Amino acid sequence: MIKFLATIFLTLCLWGISYETYGASAPAKVVIAYAANNPRVAPLWITEEQGFFTKYGINAELIFIRNSALAISALISKNIDVSQAAGISALNVAVADRSVELKIVAAFNNRLTHDLVARPGITSPKQLSGKRLGVQVVGGSLWITAMLALESLGLEASRDDIRVLTIGDQTVLTQALETGVIDVAPLDGAFSQRLKKKGFPILAELYRANIPTVSSTVMVLNSYLQANTALVENLLKALIEGAAFSLSPENKPVVLRTIMKRLKITDPRDAEEGYDGVVKATDLKPYPSVEGLRNMQRFMKSQNPAVANVNVENLIDSRLVRKLDDTGFINEMKKIYRLR
Repeated sequence: MIKFLATIFLTLCLWGISYETYGASAPAKVVIAYAANNPRVAPLWITEEQGFFTKYGINAELIFIRNSALAISALISKNIDVSQAAGISALNVAVADRSVELKIVAAFNNRLTHDLVARPGITSPKQLSGKRLGVQVVGGSLWITAMLALESLGLEASRDDIRVLTIGDQTVLTQALETGVIDVAPLDGAFSQRLKKKGFPILAELYRANIPTVSSTVMVLNSYLQANTALVENLLKALIEGAAFSLSPENKPVVLRTIMKRLKITDPRDAEEGYDGVVKATDLKPYPSVEGLRNMQRFMKSQNPAVANVNVENLIDSRLVRKLDDTGFINEMKKIYRLR
C-alpha cells in the first residue's frame, strides 16, 4: 500500500512538472503584417513554412496588408504586433505623431535592389529628359527608390524635366511600360527581367550601386519591445534562421516552390528571377542602416519639410541584433546552412 501511494504521489508530481513545463513553453502569439507581396518576402514565408517560429516559441500569424501606411496604423492601434515594411513608414509616423514611438529592431534589406527599366528606344539616362517616370505614390518608398536611382545617374527630376506620374504597384507599372503610358520605372528583378526579355532596356541595376536604404524591417512599438524583449529576440532568431535557410543554395528548390505558390507564378523562370532578387537583397546581419534612413529623409523633406527635424537614430534599436551577432548566433546560422 505504501509503495502504491508513493507511486501515485510521484505520478502526480510528474504531471505537475509536465504541466508547468508545457505552460512555460507554450508558443506566444505574435501577429506579423507584411506590406509587400513580392519575392523578397520569401524569407518570411519560409520562416513560417519551415517551422522556425515554432522552434523559437512563437505562434506567428502572418497577414498581408496592402500598403505600409495601413500596416503602421494597425501596429499603432495594436491590432498587430510586428510590421514588416519600409523604413519610410517610421519617418512618417515620427512626423505625424511624436507621442507614438516606433522602433526598427532589424532590417533585412539595407540597399536598393530594384532595376530602373525604360521603354524600348531609350538606351541612355540622358534620354530621360522630358520623359514620364512611373511610381506607386509620390512620397512612398518606390518614389524614393526612383529619386535615388536618378541621383545615382546624375539626374534630378525637376531639373531634368522628368515628369513623375502616380501609376500603381509594380504589376501596374509593368503594364504601363508595356503600353507606353510611362517611359521608365523602378522595378523588382522578377518584373524587370521579364521586360528585359521583351526588349526593354535596363538603365541601372541598383544593387550594383550599393545605395543605402531601409526595407524588410522588423518594426514594433517601443512599449511592446520593452515589455516583450525576450520574445522579440526569439522572433529575430526565427527570422534570421529563415533568412539563412532561404539563402542556402541547397534549399533553393524549396524557396522557388514557395515563391511560385505564394505569388501564383506558373513560369519557373519568373520564380528564378525572384529568387535571385532574394539573394541580392537579404542581409543575414540585419542591422538597420542609419544612412539608409537619412537617404529617405533627404527626399521626403521635399514633400514635408518637418521630416528634416526627425532624429533618425532614435527610430532604430539594434541592440538585439548586436546581441545575436556578438553571441555567435548569426555565425552559427551561417555555419549550419553553409553560408559565407
